[in-house]
Amino acid sequence: MNSLTLSVGVIGTGNIFRFAHLPGWTSHPEVEIVAFCDANRASAENIARDYPGTKVFEDYRDMLADPSIDIVGISTPNLYHSEIAIEALRHGKHVFCEKPDAINPIEAQRMADAARESGKLMMTMRNNRFAESAQFIKRLIEQGQLGELYTGRCGWIRRRGIPGRGGWFTTKALSGGGPLIDLGVHMIDMAMWLSGNPKPVTVSGSTYRKFADRPDAFGRVPEGTFDVEDLAAGFIRFDNGASLQIEFSWASHIREEQKFVEWRGTEGGFSLVNDQLRLFTETAGTPIDQQPHFGAKETAQHTANIHHFIACVLGREQPILTPEHGVDMIKILSAIYESAERGREVVL
Repeated sequence: MNSLTLSVGVIGTGNIFRFAHLPGWTSHPEVEIVAFCDANRASAENIARDYPGTKVFEDYRDMLADPSIDIVGISTPNLYHSEIAIEALRHGKHVFCEKPDAINPIEAQRMADAARESGKLMMTMRNNRFAESAQFIKRLIEQGQLGELYTGRCGWIRRRGIPGRGGWFTTKALSGGGPLIDLGVHMIDMAMWLSGNPKPVTVSGSTYRKFADRPDAFGRVPEGTFDVEDLAAGFIRFDNGASLQIEFSWASHIREEQKFVEWRGTEGGFSLVNDQLRLFTETAGTPIDQQPHFGAKETAQHTANIHHFIACVLGREQPILTPEHGVDMIKILSAIYESAERGREVVL
């Protein structure tokens, strides 16, 4: 390890780490993974074989006690994000965490407070901000080319796509919720970031659980816990007068899976649907549609997010995501669940 290398300890070595986080850490020339930790020790040992000399831990507290580790990467089930992040910050580590930030606003605020008190950087995965199309439309908005953004829509809806049925994804105590907290973090964050991160002031929502006990093609009824929603819909008002409609589902009778963000502005609008961007403006009083083309692979977004975090740790860039953004996000999600339960709008 040279003097410029940052050492990383990973907590949680499952699929999301291998697919989304690992390429980001291993492709950066100034970073070296030195330790793997997982409650399932065999998982950590399995991946450590590909990285000779790395340490293996089963208890994250033992790993956090290692003074040689500069950065902690967290990719555990949602319940443990805040607990581990706070302890890592208190041990003087920088933290990069898989989304969502936490499973409730209290924990999200505790994370933000711990980051401020420690003086260390904490960032949560928001990979969609780093898509070429998102970066492009963000520049247009900041240049004023779309005018005032006043109303929008976002969502991620699936025809069939329940993740890890019967496991931690569908167990509320571990996940905090269903598609709203799983998919909603991505697209609501995108919509808010593109519009300048306005503060949410009221939320109204509904949730549904209609596919949990549905038999599969062979007539088998799924086993395991499924106590979260499979569809959530809602409406958010912001302090600048803008509004946002939302919809997220793991399963519903629709034509096809779709993820989307739309904003309508006084001078133009856009739709970003399944990574395809279209702009809607007018020239000489005539409506004009435009479709820019981009070539980056989806996985590159995760790597770009991690590389941005590293650049911020090294003092070369300013974070485009702050812990306060995470607090606002979890407040919104929590309020949607509360609104669905109470049957009325929630004031934040």
